[in-house]
Amino acid sequence: MMGSSILNREKEITDFHLPRWKDIPDIELYLDQVISFLEKYLSHYVEGDNEKEVNCITKTMVNNYVKHKVIKPPVNKKYNREHIAYLIVIFILKQVYSINDIKQLIQLAIETSSVEQAYNQFCFELEKAILYTFQGKAYSDSKNMSQERYILRNVVQTYASKLYALKIYLNKI
Repeated sequence: MMGSSILNREKEITDFHLPRWKDIPDIELYLDQVISFLEKYLSHYVEGDNEKEVNCITKTMVNNYVKHKVIKPPVNKKYNREHIAYLIVIFILKQVYSINDIKQLIQLAIETSSVEQAYNQFCFELEKAILYTFQGKAYSDSKNMSQERYILRNVVQTYASKLYALKIYLNKI
């Protein structure tokens, strides 16, 4: 039988919600502001030995993503909605994929739809994958899906499975 602390963690996870495109600030932000915004949504989903010492994203990380052309350079040291959406996706996927793999997956997603559509679809599929994983449900609607969406579903399922193992059994997050 599961203890109450496990049930509380499971509820926290199944209530997981990423900001949609419309929820991301539509004004340009300095890097410190971007990091604060990201930490608000993502800090509870980082593996680490001491939660208080874990930063989900740092200035150095963001600068490396720009340097490796995973995200576009900021304009006048300010980041826009697209930068923030990319950083959210990168943060989630870097838990299970290399930065080069993430770059390719993002490119695949934006080849077939706008950044806004691709980002919102990522959020929807990730939340669904986490909910289904923590509730022990299986997908039943994969037959008439595009190859890109099927890849996305499998990508986010990888993260959801890792999160489940870390949160429920390994108590690392």
